[in-house]
Amino acid sequence: MTSSHETGDVTGTKDKNYNLLWYTETCLDNALRMETYIQDAEREKDTELAELFRKAQADSRKGAELGKQLLSSRLGG
Repeated sequence: MTSSHETGDVTGTKDKNYNLLWYTETCLDNALRMETYIQDAEREKDTELAELFRKAQADSRKGAELGKQLLSSRLGG
């Protein structure tokens, strides 16, 4: 969704900060979801699929860490 105006007046949070919060939360959520998918693939002995999900989980963790670092620096922590 693209918007031509700032919607921070609705949320109380500037769009760019809201987006960073959303991104970080989504990466964390995806890392958790991938754990379930890895277990499902392993139960079916599909190592190729399990490895794909492990890589996706690692990417999600990396994104979450980068998001947390940026949030921390912007919040002064």
